Amino acid sequence: MRVYLKITPSNRIVPFDHQPLLVGSIHKWLGQNEEHGNISLYSFSRLEEATLRKDGLLFENRCGFFFSSYYPELIKQLISGIQKDPSMFSGLSVKEVILIEDPDLSDRKLFYPASPIFIKRRINDKIEQVLYDNPDASQYLKETLQTKLEKAGIPDDSFNIHFDLSYSKAGTKLVTYKGIKNKTSWCPVIIEGKPETKLFVWNVGLGN
Repeated sequence: MRVYLKITPSNRIVPFDHQPLLVGSIHKWLGQNEEHGNISLYSFSRLEEATLRKDGLLFENRCGFFFSSYYPELIKQLISGIQKDPSMFSGLSVKEVILIEDPDLSDRKLFYPASPIFIKRRINDKIEQVLYDNPDASQYLKETLQTKLEKAGIPDDSFNIHFDLSYSKAGTKLVTYKGIKNKTSWCPVIIEGKPETKLFVWNVGLGN
């Protein structure tokens, strides 16, 4: 289940590294729930419609992002939190919540990410950040999703996922989160499996 949040534009500059602020707003709306600190079965996109400035991002006319989850109860909890306090940060606040119907993904295999895909693994004694062109990247992506599928109780022996390395515009993006620079991937993925498995991935997101 997915909702799109329309945000009241602000004339204040939003910092480039605002991701922790966005996460903080979502946690405020969700309140106390069992997803905190566990493998999350929800995902959300970046803020959209930004004008790039030297010192940050400016949302003058439009702004919004989506939040989706495998659990409809979590969506209801989010909406309830927004109704109590729609404020976010840098003068932004939610002005409208739009419910989005689950799509029919039966015949779809190619998916484009709405946010950079972050993959990390402990290799020997070091935490490595893995990019899409790493030979093991697709396998790591599959392992993480299989863990989430098991948590949700969705069996699917036909499930498989891999980065579409034929995509000519695939690339990387450096994302700073709480002062830590993370290497992430911008690359579509090909997903095979049952329609409910694809919908699950569509809702919970990819990577770590």
